[in-house]
Amino acid sequence: MSSSSDLSKRIANLSPEKRSELLKKLAAQKQAGGDAGGHGAFPRRNRALPAELSFAQQRLWILDQLESGTALYNVPVAVRLEGVLDVGVLERALREVVRRHESLRTTFHADDAGPVQRFSDDGVLELEHGDVTAEPADAREAEAWRRVEAGARQPFDLARGPLMRALLVKLGEMDHLLMVVLHHIVSDGWSVGVLVREVAVLYGVFAQGQPSPLPELPIQYADYAVWQREQLRGAVLDKQLGYWREQLRGAPPALELMTDMPRPAVSAFRGARKPVQWPRPLTEALKVLAQQEGATLFTVLLAGWQTVLARYSGQDDVSVGSPMAGRTRSELEGLIGVFVNTLVLRA
Repeated sequence: MSSSSDLSKRIANLSPEKRSELLKKLAAQKQAGGDAGGHGAFPRRNRALPAELSFAQQRLWILDQLESGTALYNVPVAVRLEGVLDVGVLERALREVVRRHESLRTTFHADDAGPVQRFSDDGVLELEHGDVTAEPADAREAEAWRRVEAGARQPFDLARGPLMRALLVKLGEMDHLLMVVLHHIVSDGWSVGVLVREVAVLYGVFAQGQPSPLPELPIQYADYAVWQREQLRGAVLDKQLGYWREQLRGAPPALELMTDMPRPAVSAFRGARKPVQWPRPLTEALKVLAQQEGATLFTVLLAGWQTVLARYSGQDDVSVGSPMAGRTRSELEGLIGVFVNTLVLRA
């Protein structure tokens, strides 16, 4: 496979006419939405009508029907705000994000033909307020985080909405804690980054009395959902299903890892995260190994992880899941919505 430098040399060696023709074709392809994974322009749906769910939304909707009234699929983010804060401007910035992103004004319902999503034109975000300044100084931090964590654990009602909440806790005149929580059916990890960036930009300009500099979104999430349904059907869907059936044929359903407690018959959804920081020399050595093997650092770490799992399980067929962003086209990068998918990696 040619490297990027080889490709650059080949392009540079083209005649001016050929190079101009190539650039025109690339520009036309980009304008037509020909990013990786693209299949032409996104359709413009009738915004007054309900829309089908994307495949990711449908999975989460079904899970909510099975485990309703839980916070299993809440996506919280907390941001520390230090300095002078204009609460009114912050609330205006949050509401502008809700106005921009139709997904944040969406509710989900069971129709005769299956689940659908409906949209509100006047979705309003009510910023909840908390104040811990009356607490002893050494207890304020813990109380603020207790309130944030309690707010993050409150379940959503997908049919009633709204599916985004915000809480601002005051610890002092120059110290606040902002918590925003969304349901996973309208967001993912990438979406949280979009949300935080847009709120920061909007707060900055609104505080100076200026209008929003953010351009209107080229499409909304439901446009993507309709497009995805149109693309993944018939022979295309059958081909993809056939591919994965073949790839996962005979794969064990679970690793037989030795644990200190038996696996429960029904998942209690209790888990934990254990951060591990490796020494810099080890990290640098792994980067060198990846470069020598023509692989990414992720691939090297994945190989090591699967080797460890194979050793402790005594199995030589190991499958792990890795989240993929799923935003294969540029129009999707600035949207708040659920695009993430889990890719099975088998070794």
